[in-house]
Amino acid sequence: MFDPAPEHSSSTPPSAPSPYPYPYTESHSSDPAAAPAPHALLAPVLGLLGRWSGRGRGEYPTLPADFTYAQEVTFSHDGRPFLRYEARAWLLDADDAPLRPAARESGWWRLQPDGRVEALVTQPTGIAEIAVGHAADGTVDLTTHDVALTPTAKKVTATRRRYTLTDDGTLTFTHDMAAVDQPLQHHLSAHLRRTQ
Repeated sequence: MFDPAPEHSSSTPPSAPSPYPYPYTESHSSDPAAAPAPHALLAPVLGLLGRWSGRGRGEYPTLPADFTYAQEVTFSHDGRPFLRYEARAWLLDADDAPLRPAARESGWWRLQPDGRVEALVTQPTGIAEIAVGHAADGTVDLTTHDVALTPTAKKVTATRRRYTLTDDGTLTFTHDMAAVDQPLQHHLSAHLRRTQ
């Protein structure tokens, strides 16, 4: 799943450029002067725009031990009233060296006029979540509305995700999960700093 892309051999020509390249830009900026300008409905989440990275801790009763991980989260927009969301994490050893890729997910957060958020989040492990919640005062709190699983995916029945911007510019992230016959409980927490 995480194998690097194969290199082109001399007998394999590189791909030709698309005759129809995507003509719109995407922005990590909350600056109204940046192109494209953020949609007015993004006001409650403008502080999230950008790329964030940092460290976290994870645990769950079905795992043999707690773990430390690094995480990168990106929020961007294309001028419409939703955020593009992408997150990837990798496990760290006791010396903070990368061990292996861990979680990866992507999706969209749809903002509503009253501050409600409808989030669509997919994972390559066969889990697709629809979460609903609210964005206000630097905090986004999302809880499961529905979960769809592929036939071989691990059974996840509910999650709660909370993103909070602190006064010192840190983005804290907590993730509770109900999975594999366990009740909803703490799974992950991380402290992230803006890198872009």
